[in-house]
Amino acid sequence: MNRPISRRYAALCGLAAAVMLSACGEGQKPPAPPPPVVTVANPVTRTVTDFDEYVGRFTAVNSVEIRARVSGYLEKVHFTDGQMIKEGDLLFSVDPRPFQNTLDQARANLAQTRAQLAYAEGDLQRGQQLVRDKTITEQTFEQRLQAKRTAEAAVAANDALVRQAELDLQFTELRAPVAGRIGDRRVSPGNLVTGGSSGSTTLLATIVSYDPIWFEFTFDESSFLRYERNAKRGTDSASRSTGVTVGLRLIDERDFAHRGRMDFVDNVIDRATGTIRGRAVFRNLDGLFTPGMFGRVQVPASAPYEALLVSDSVIGTEQVRKFVYIVGTDDMVSQKYVTLGQLSDDLRVIKDGLLATDRVVVNGLMRVRPGIKVNPQMHGAAPAASSPPSGAAPK
Repeated sequence: MNRPISRRYAALCGLAAAVMLSACGEGQKPPAPPPPVVTVANPVTRTVTDFDEYVGRFTAVNSVEIRARVSGYLEKVHFTDGQMIKEGDLLFSVDPRPFQNTLDQARANLAQTRAQLAYAEGDLQRGQQLVRDKTITEQTFEQRLQAKRTAEAAVAANDALVRQAELDLQFTELRAPVAGRIGDRRVSPGNLVTGGSSGSTTLLATIVSYDPIWFEFTFDESSFLRYERNAKRGTDSASRSTGVTVGLRLIDERDFAHRGRMDFVDNVIDRATGTIRGRAVFRNLDGLFTPGMFGRVQVPASAPYEALLVSDSVIGTEQVRKFVYIVGTDDMVSQKYVTLGQLSDDLRVIKDGLLATDRVVVNGLMRVRPGIKVNPQMHGAAPAASSPPSGAAPK
């Protein structure tokens, strides 16, 4: 009888112990998770210059319309459409034969009047002795003097006709007044071209210079005032003093790799737009820049100064305000609102709101929020070695 009772008692005791152990386990809380690990870094200190960017267009320094200066039949074209030419290259030839005939006739007339002048001069010299001897009258002598003056005038007039005929003959060869690229020919050989100084002269081609080349753009009145004040303080800027170095990039380029200089700022502000025209000059040795091409110019807007910079990816947005996450000395995260400047080599200039000693969260931004504690790791530092757990053998 005692043996079954003792077995039943032992089972009841075991059940009671299991219930007590289960109740104790339900009362324990799970351990808190460790603070999230984030990477922090101090702002970069660098000397920077503020820049303004404007859209503009290239224009040729020299643009010339080649027009006929004498009328005649176009004899030959001496260039290929669109080729680069040098100053003085022969471009067009007008039939020179009529002009050569006119020149020959003018030279003959000049020789005739010179002969008449020589005869009048000799006649006048003989008359001087005759008038002293009272052989001829004073009136006859004056007539000989007048004949000599008339002959001199005729020589001068025919000499001018010879020079004009020489010019007309020279104008039958149209040469490039400037170096650059010529467009397509507007008239084919065999056509009659009209010359002269009237507005009906025949346009044969156009030439635009390529090196150097101008880049024209406009900027607003407030920027103009800022540039002028910076120039008076000795700061490089796009003022009327010009000479400041500017950068330029084309529409398919990312960096402002081309360097030029300001050489002109207009003398009036456009009342309709409130802008003023500026111009920079660039070398164009390889002919990459073409008149009419668009580009963006970068103009210095301040003197060089020391600035704090952070990666553009760590900057957050809260409506219209910008902020970064900062880790304090107590490893607590907080927000700092900042004023942004321009980009400089993928880093953003911070105008205001940040200190050089601030630890900015640069990695792990999705794991932080203001008011939580984190485990900050300095960017570029080796991670701290963790100690092995108790009872585990080190590797």
